[in-house]
Order: sequence, then structure tokens, then C-alpha cells
Amino acid sequence: MPDLSGKKVAIIATSHFEEAELVTPRDELSRMGADVRVYSTGTDPIQAVEGDTEPTQKVPVDGVFTDLDVDTVDAVVVPGGTVNADTIRTDEDAQEIVKQALELDKVLAIICHGPWLLASADVARGKRLTSYPSLAVDLRNAGAEWVDEEVVVDGNLVTSRTPDDLPAFVEAIAEALAG
Repeated sequence: MPDLSGKKVAIIATSHFEEAELVTPRDELSRMGADVRVYSTGTDPIQAVEGDTEPTQKVPVDGVFTDLDVDTVDAVVVPGGTVNADTIRTDEDAQEIVKQALELDKVLAIICHGPWLLASADVARGKRLTSYPSLAVDLRNAGAEWVDEEVVVDGNLVTSRTPDDLPAFVEAIAEALAG
């Protein structure tokens, strides 16, 4: 397990995110020593779901999207959940965060339905990535090379398909952060 002491990770999400896709990276990266913070559109706790429909816990947030200075973090993580992903992809601040992460060569890790944000931010073109299978057409139409693999690393972009892929997803994030 890599030592991520001194690494800063920002997770961006809105309510109705897939619980495991936020909680697992948050907890695992924290265990490795990273300082992990959650950002959303407001300051109230955000609602987790399981399987897109079953509400589970509420997760506290550390700040709003506009509080996040991408220059000061080492990675940005975007969980899925269909409703979260559909909401976040239309948020201009969230779009700006992923654009900046790519421009500044930060680790950008996105799982499940989260890659919709790459299409909406117009940064999918030329990227090799994966996602929940139903997004394949959207991402190809946005110019990405979509592949069906548990984790895909293209430079500093890390993508995965579903909660089943979380072990490989977290490992790829940790490896990218450890350099």
C-alpha cells in the first residue's frame, strides 16, 4: 500500500451519488495517508444511494465547487450514480474543475456514469477511457476511445465502469498519486 502522506484529493459530487464510489476511494485513500475532501454544489450533507435508487447515508461536504482550487490538490475524483452524474455534468463549476485538472496534469479519476462530465466539459476527445457501458455511445460521440475494461489509465486520467471495479480503480488512483 503506497504512502500518500502529503497528497491532497478532492472528491466532487452532488446528491444521489453511488455510495461505494465516493466512500470507498475516500476511505481507502485516507487510510493511505491522503488528505481527502468532499466538494459539492452546497454546504449541506449530500445523499448517497445504492443501485441508483436506495437512499443510504448522508455524507458531509468540506466545501462547494467554487472553494476548490485545483492547483492545490493532487487528484480530483468523480463518483457515479446516474442522478449525480446527470446533475454534475451540467454544472459549469464542475466542468471547469475537470478541465483544470487535465490542464494542470492532476490525477483525474472518474467512475461509472461520472465520465458524462468529460463529454459535457468537452474534454473527452482523444482520451482512451471506460465508463458504465450505457455511456459508451455518448463518449464515442464526444470523441473518446471507449473500451470495456475494469480500469483504464490514459496519462493522468483514470476511469472505471462500476462499483465492482473499485479495487482496481482505487489501486490505479493510488499508483498515479504515488508517482
